[in-house]
Amino acid sequence: MFKSSIVETTVSDSVTVPPRGNGDADGFDGDPRNFWDRVRRRLRAEIGEEVYLSWFARVELDGIFGETVRLSVPTRFLKNWIQQHYIDRLNALWNEEIAGSRVELSVRTAVLRSPGHVPVITRAESSTQPRQLAEIKTVTSAPAAPASTPDLGSGSPLDARLTFGTYRLGSSNRLAHAAALKVAQAPAGGPAVFNPLYLHAAVGLGKTHLLQAIVAAGAERGRRVVYLTAERFMYGFIAALKSQSALAFKEQVREIDTLVIDDLQFLQGKSVQQEFCHTLNSLMDSGRQIVIAADRPPSELDALEERVRSRLAGGLVVEIDALDEDLRLEILASRVAALAQQHPGFSVPQDVLQFIARNCGQNGRDLDGALNRLLAHNQLTSRAITLEMAEEAVRDLVRSSEPKRVRVDDILRIVAKHYNVTRADILSQRRTANVVKPRQIAMYLAKMLTLRSLPEIGRRFGGRDHTTVLHAVRKIEGLVGSDSALASEVETLKRLVSE
Repeated sequence: MFKSSIVETTVSDSVTVPPRGNGDADGFDGDPRNFWDRVRRRLRAEIGEEVYLSWFARVELDGIFGETVRLSVPTRFLKNWIQQHYIDRLNALWNEEIAGSRVELSVRTAVLRSPGHVPVITRAESSTQPRQLAEIKTVTSAPAAPASTPDLGSGSPLDARLTFGTYRLGSSNRLAHAAALKVAQAPAGGPAVFNPLYLHAAVGLGKTHLLQAIVAAGAERGRRVVYLTAERFMYGFIAALKSQSALAFKEQVREIDTLVIDDLQFLQGKSVQQEFCHTLNSLMDSGRQIVIAADRPPSELDALEERVRSRLAGGLVVEIDALDEDLRLEILASRVAALAQQHPGFSVPQDVLQFIARNCGQNGRDLDGALNRLLAHNQLTSRAITLEMAEEAVRDLVRSSEPKRVRVDDILRIVAKHYNVTRADILSQRRTANVVKPRQIAMYLAKMLTLRSLPEIGRRFGGRDHTTVLHAVRKIEGLVGSDSALASEVETLKRLVSE
């Protein structure tokens, strides 16, 4: 057993080190690190610097015992990964150094040896005996400072108020809520569902609320659920690299049952994205659950590599739409009730709530801001909350009545997304039904919502003639008058473009 001081162990004459396959005149080098250095140089050249640093930087040589080359690694995960992917190549490289040798991997612990060990092998003095291992010495240097691995077990801070019980439902978020609830209610040890689940929406529409609700509900069912912002994931990985504990970081993340990542659009840096991709693949391949939220769909995360976007798009992608007025009113009522518990006597008349719901933004943060204004005016000036007071308190939050200037690019983007085609499809010469309808509707909206002339619109739609645009406008006008379903679609698109 190795100790922290120098230990000498005499090995019987039967323990030999066979000649190196490419040996020098002497046939054997006294220091086993010479073999290991050559093996590592060749391995690094074969697999590349990045892969080598990710998986082999912390592999150490414990010693050479007869035909067995003992290498150690700091984690079980790393041992299993090398066994699965590189053990044959390691055996081949070592055989070129020591004929007939084989590699044995182990997980090193503080009990077996302390940090900084240097294995030393010396030859027998008699030249008539086989080249053999006369002694093994383990020289231990001063203990190194332990690497500090960022603790991700607790994840990013959670808000105890963000549960499924406090989430308000409407037509804009019902599907996202149902999918999140299904994931959260999966039993411990059960298969992943909708993997990965990817939620996207503009700010303030409830993405983070659903993610934290998944964490709270999943933990109650015995699952190891961790919630991380993209910033926290980046910080953890970079800190692990600096402290030379990247492998421990990887093992820590990949032992999670459900990994929840918020604000993925902020994930930056090539090495961080590659590690995220490896983590994503590893967790999904082992049946673990991934839940991700961002402010746009995977296809529009231009900063991410294509393979990451593709893997994310392969799961269930759900958009949370803008809150409708009824849902905004329900959210306001629940927030007023919560504020009344903290500030007894605080109440807001129904006509004021309706005014705020109709005029003060379309997301939860806008609504919170308006209520905070009312609370401040009520508490600090002792003024009663009336419609007149509310109009004064939130006047800078009220949406402008001036219509938004609509661009043809906005129309193309929204129509393409609504009909699940691409912008290139609409501008192409294709004449299949699934492309012609969106193209004609987009031309109609361009004529109705912009000041561009027919020839200008034709040029923006792939260089078409103005008569083509006129035909599309007249056709959609006729269909809207007779087809109520199409009329509803067009009105929805008008609203989306004008928002």
